[in-house]
Amino acid sequence: LVEAQYTAEAAERRPAVRGEHLTRVVRLREEGVVIEAGAYSDELSSSVMLVRAADAAAAVALARQDVYVKAGVWGDITARPFGRVTTE
Repeated sequence: LVEAQYTAEAAERRPAVRGEHLTRVVRLREEGVVIEAGAYSDELSSSVMLVRAADAAAAVALARQDVYVKAGVWGDITARPFGRVTTE
């Protein structure tokens, strides 16, 4: 589970690159890398992505390749293992 904190400038910088970001997320979902993605609905605090990755470092690396990082929309990015609950 990846969490990316929005920067103080995110509201100003995000519109110019949002289309490119969303296109990448859709592609990664189609490839099965991103399972789910979205943001907290509290005025740009952070985004979360549930991804398939070898480990937390690989998950962070995947997020750091996003245009939101290059454009200064996302700042600090962290990842933690996520365990799915199943009855099977």
